[in-house]
Amino acid sequence: MTEQTEVEDSSRWGKFLRKHWPAFTAFIAAAILAFIGAVYVFVWFTGNAQSTGLVPTSLGMWTMGNIVIFILHALFWELVLIGIPVAIGAVGAWQWWKRLPDAEKSDLSWKRSRSSRAGGAISPLLFIAFSLKVYVDGNWNVAISTFTLDYIVGSMVTILLWIVAIFAIPATIGIIWWIRHEMNKKP
Repeated sequence: MTEQTEVEDSSRWGKFLRKHWPAFTAFIAAAILAFIGAVYVFVWFTGNAQSTGLVPTSLGMWTMGNIVIFILHALFWELVLIGIPVAIGAVGAWQWWKRLPDAEKSDLSWKRSRSSRAGGAISPLLFIAFSLKVYVDGNWNVAISTFTLDYIVGSMVTILLWIVAIFAIPATIGIIWWIRHEMNKKP
């Protein structure tokens, strides 16, 4: 019985995706652009924070005040340049959803995850990836206090690209396959 319900739910989602594929494509493109924009704004802010003297270029000279100021300024610029447009886009998406006929929305169901919380494996994996990056760069025996902010941010962006290559590419292929499979089902 559960398997039949899952098939019905997936065919309903397939019909929904076929009918509203332009909006779905726009939402996906907006999410990708927001993610890329957020990374770009952070890299831009980091370079400007050093050149304007907001923070020292050597991490060994940073104080807690520098860290707090850097975080607050970075959050401000991310919210202004990325957060506000994303919020406006989310309001637009909500308005689009509200304008859909109730009959069309009532056919769809969301499956809830049974997991109540995510695992804590992300931080150790990021630390391992950063350690590998430092080793590959030949900075294994170099004092951390001599690392510049540009080096740290560049390493984090590189690690982000590693994560994208390892996880996002196969996930994208799987999602595209699923969407095509759902759209090709007969109603």
